[in-house]
Amino acid sequence: MIISIASGKGGTGKTTLATNLAVAIKREGVQLLDCDVEEPNAHLFLKPTLTNSIQISTEVPQIDTKLCTFCGLCQEICQFNAIAILPQVALEFPELCHSCGGCFLVCPESAVKSNERELGTVETGFYDSVEFVHGRLRVGEAMAPPLIRRVRKEINKDKVVIIDAPPGTSCPVIASLKDADFVVLVTEPTPFGLNDLELVVGAVRKLRIPMGIVVNRADLGDDRVHKFADSEAIPILLEIPFEREVAEAYAKGELLVERLPGWQERLELLFENIKLQVSKQRARP
Repeated sequence: MIISIASGKGGTGKTTLATNLAVAIKREGVQLLDCDVEEPNAHLFLKPTLTNSIQISTEVPQIDTKLCTFCGLCQEICQFNAIAILPQVALEFPELCHSCGGCFLVCPESAVKSNERELGTVETGFYDSVEFVHGRLRVGEAMAPPLIRRVRKEINKDKVVIIDAPPGTSCPVIASLKDADFVVLVTEPTPFGLNDLELVVGAVRKLRIPMGIVVNRADLGDDRVHKFADSEAIPILLEIPFEREVAEAYAKGELLVERLPGWQERLELLFENIKLQVSKQRARP
């Protein structure tokens, strides 16, 4: 089972939930993937022993001007302005390239050669029995989805896979949610929380993935998140009250399931609720 933990905005407690859920159900056999590659921080809570690091690159074009006739076909097919053809001059802008490969296919002179652009690194390791994988996007690199897809190649389908997705509804989020069995949306009962929740619910619906909501700091704010969940027929799987001890543990990078009583049981119940929702979805004709 692949469970993605997402949120419409940052700061809702998404990573806190992902890391603590992984540890709470570790006896199930768990793999945690931190796909928030622009700002990964799950390792700050798990403090895993990292055993392997791989540098990841993506293919980008390099024009061989000895073969190029400057016909401009490669420029025409590129939708991201990564190639500019001028009279007797070919310019490449590798930072703009999405590695679609179209320029290689259309060049009649085979003048488009393969080059590489570094994306970042993928690191793997363990925390206790929890298998850990995360990506670190290279500073200055704008293309997160290719690195996220590389992180997802490490998925072990024999385990319960928990994916800590980036916040928001942009391309990196979609790359993290794709092919998940269930999405947990973490929100808070505030106007900003509701607005961003509505956006991410729309994105998940387009992906046709079943979802549920976890309301963090549930005793603050108002009841509009609950009304929205009812109107959209989205189950609220768990409500987490605002507690000083939780904030202190978060600030210190400590796991709630190891420090505070009741959190182990709370997150085990969340996992059972997720399995129930998934089984209901699979039972539908």
